[in-house]
Amino acid sequence: MNAPSRPQASAAGLTCDSRSTPVGTAAAGASASPAPGTPAAQLVSRNLSTPRHTTHYLESGPADGPLMMFLHGWPELSLIWRAQMEAFAADGWHCIAPDMRGYGRSSAPAAISAYANEHVVTDMAELHDHLGGQPAIWVGHDWGSVIAGALVAHQPGRSRGVVLVSVPYFPDANALPTLVPLVDRAIYSVERYPDGQWDYYRYYTTHFQAAVADLDADKAASLASIYRRGDPAAIGQPSPNASVTRRGGRFGAAHRAPPTEPDPALWPAADFDALARAFDQNGFRAPCAWYLNDDANIAYARTAPNGGRITQPVLFVNGDYDQINSISGNRLGDPMRAACADLSVTCLPGAHWLPLECKAELVEIIRSWLHDKAL
Repeated sequence: MNAPSRPQASAAGLTCDSRSTPVGTAAAGASASPAPGTPAAQLVSRNLSTPRHTTHYLESGPADGPLMMFLHGWPELSLIWRAQMEAFAADGWHCIAPDMRGYGRSSAPAAISAYANEHVVTDMAELHDHLGGQPAIWVGHDWGSVIAGALVAHQPGRSRGVVLVSVPYFPDANALPTLVPLVDRAIYSVERYPDGQWDYYRYYTTHFQAAVADLDADKAASLASIYRRGDPAAIGQPSPNASVTRRGGRFGAAHRAPPTEPDPALWPAADFDALARAFDQNGFRAPCAWYLNDDANIAYARTAPNGGRITQPVLFVNGDYDQINSISGNRLGDPMRAACADLSVTCLPGAHWLPLECKAELVEIIRSWLHDKAL
């Protein structure tokens, strides 16, 4: 792999805390392994502050390597990418994973409108500029996939290619007016499930304070209950998230998560503890606010050149057991197929949390795609 040189960043008003703070080592066997005899790459914690925002990010791999940006989603943290960062850093990539706006040690503005896609894309553009601005491989999961797609659509010069994990690209924005018309009515009758699997999304827009309060009632248990592995038996069945409104909230009448132990096969114990501490400090309000900006996100999406069409290579990684976002056997992937000039689609035997459920498999799929596309 030919690694392009990395220009020195220079931008007025930027402050980078360049202290090399190692992040705790993952439990043995939890990550996709680098080549035999190659030590695991260290994750270093850094901060970038501008007049408008502070982004905390993890860095790994050679600083002069080609850039790979990893964007997490809800309710995640930069650490969700540990396995992939360690593997690609060992391959020679300069790997960066920010805590997205409202998460971890990044800024968490009070205004709901601060979590519209345009603001988050600007955060990522500032970080990218600071890192030298060379066209990067952008890898996103969940809402991170939404931001990666939006950034590449609006600012294509920042990307050599994009990997979207679990959530497909929607040129007209990941928003209820886009999603609900694509619901598979063979599974979700319009009478019983008017919003299909997106009922939980609708619940945020109609009962936001209650939704956040339920999640905040026991933050660690909420996180542990959310991060569960996929069940093949769930294929073709309605998702529990389609009945949130009918149950009166994610956790029903209890209004709090049941006592739940985290799954160590997903999160290494030290990383789950870091995730829980971050949410214990900041709560779920800011992460959930990302769901409340449909109108702004649609308006922003419609300002993208060429109708949001993406010409760079795109890899979509589908979860076979993902009851919310799988594009298999339904129309959910149709907008992405129409909007991406060079689209590859592959599947993994997991549900929604593919960076955790299929750590090594995800690495190998991305490696193969990078090789095939000469990226």
